[in-house]
Amino acid sequence: MQWPWRRRKVVVVVVLRKLLTCAICVIALMGLLSVRVHVFPSSKVSDLTDPYKLPTVTQQHELNYQKLSAEKKWTQELTPPHLSKEQAPPHLSKAPLSSHKLNGANGSLDFEKLWKQPSNRDFVPCVQPGSNYTAPDESRGYLLVHTNGGLNQMRAGICDMVAVARIINATLVVPELDKRSFWQDTSNFSDVFDEDHFINALANDVNVIKKLPKDLSSATKVVMHFRSWSGLEYYRDEIASLWEEFQVIRAAKSDSRLANNHLPPDIQKLRCRACYEALRFSPKIEAMGKLLVDRMRAYGPFIALHLRYEKDMLAFSGCTHGLSDVEAEELRTIRENTAYWKIKDINATEQRSRGYCPLTPTEVGIFLTGLGYPSNTPIYIAAGEIYGGDTHMADLRSRYPILMSKEKLASVEELEPFTNHASQMAALDYIVSVESDVFIPSYSGNMARAVEGHRRFLGHRKTISPDRKALVRLFDKIEKGLLMEGRKVSNRISEIHKKLQGSPRRRRGPVSGTKGMDRFRSEEAFYVNPLPACLCKRVSGNVNASTASMR
Repeated sequence: MQWPWRRRKVVVVVVLRKLLTCAICVIALMGLLSVRVHVFPSSKVSDLTDPYKLPTVTQQHELNYQKLSAEKKWTQELTPPHLSKEQAPPHLSKAPLSSHKLNGANGSLDFEKLWKQPSNRDFVPCVQPGSNYTAPDESRGYLLVHTNGGLNQMRAGICDMVAVARIINATLVVPELDKRSFWQDTSNFSDVFDEDHFINALANDVNVIKKLPKDLSSATKVVMHFRSWSGLEYYRDEIASLWEEFQVIRAAKSDSRLANNHLPPDIQKLRCRACYEALRFSPKIEAMGKLLVDRMRAYGPFIALHLRYEKDMLAFSGCTHGLSDVEAEELRTIRENTAYWKIKDINATEQRSRGYCPLTPTEVGIFLTGLGYPSNTPIYIAAGEIYGGDTHMADLRSRYPILMSKEKLASVEELEPFTNHASQMAALDYIVSVESDVFIPSYSGNMARAVEGHRRFLGHRKTISPDRKALVRLFDKIEKGLLMEGRKVSNRISEIHKKLQGSPRRRRGPVSGTKGMDRFRSEEAFYVNPLPACLCKRVSGNVNASTASMR
């Protein structure tokens, strides 16, 4: 009498097992799909027409480098070739970020808001000369230039000397790079820049030659320290008058020798053509720079952080917050023994309170968290050797473990051609910084200013400039336990920097009340912000300079 009931029970059990098996399969399939499919906004910065794309890498450049170094091949692996899967840190094997919503200090933040570029308000490059601009006049003599400083200080100086050569009707000899600065770099112009391109690109502006003619090598030269921040009249009247006695003028320095403002529009545009068109990095540097950019993009949108926490910067500025007594004394000794650093006695506390110190790695971590960037944000460290190494980087790395650099992205063999050449290594950081989705400098030095200006020229790419003076007040309260990190701090940091993200604005003039040299020194540098002069409002769908004008 019980068999039919048992049969029905067996059937029910079989059906339930099948349903449970199907459910498990469906759940597993959905889980697999959720892991494999990643959807996020494109991180690629919009391309601009040549010659403003940086880096400008062609197949020919890669072939040229292979001829120079046949045994070294640059490939497109997303994981650096010198790190095997077993050796690679965990973040090197992970796929790009997989969510539109990322958890930051404010809770769930919209992915696009973090990476959204500021509106360029239809400003486009307009560097073509006016209708009355002519080919260079007959040369009256030769201008020799000895540049000074690091890479970006030399870049600005070279571009200014192009303009000076035009003003005084000189033939410009390819500038000599500084080999005696703090970095002791032996690189020549052609090691860092594309020399032939530089000469050809300026053919309609200035006569440029590679070397002084042999018959003039023994000619009497006048060595001049051109007056800082000088205008058209100084060069046209005082300097050009030297041609009556000399065939060769040598500029002993090139930095800050030309005024930021109040120069003829064609001279200002020439400075921009020199900087953003003519002064291209050498093919091997551009090729390596593009490779680093490609490898960073494998992680998704990324921040380039110019972490100016290097020994020379700290010694020069006298900033010692967070350092040990031994480290502070080492920096003081370096400053004391560097003859051309004029200021020796510096109050570190006062420097920091006035916003004159670079942010420490710990402070940068608090700043990025306050802006809302989550811990899985890829960050490229554009810098030389960080002072104190891992000791001072530990806190930043604990917050943001995906900290990359050229040394981590490329193998020793790939970087070997650039090693021990500070200018060439800095050029690689420059390329990645210009091409990054967000650029953040911890200090407003030459590199930070040059990159900011280039990013403005290329469409006002997002550049967040920390208000160090305001931030120090917050950091001190946090350090003393008077304020806790969280929503309140995050809201304050975001509010302070809402209008400091690289949107278009006119170049700032001198600080009110300043006089003499201090007045010129207080002006915003020309290469930090090429608006006005080199950026114009688009008046039609055509971005050609002939259809653009200032409004």
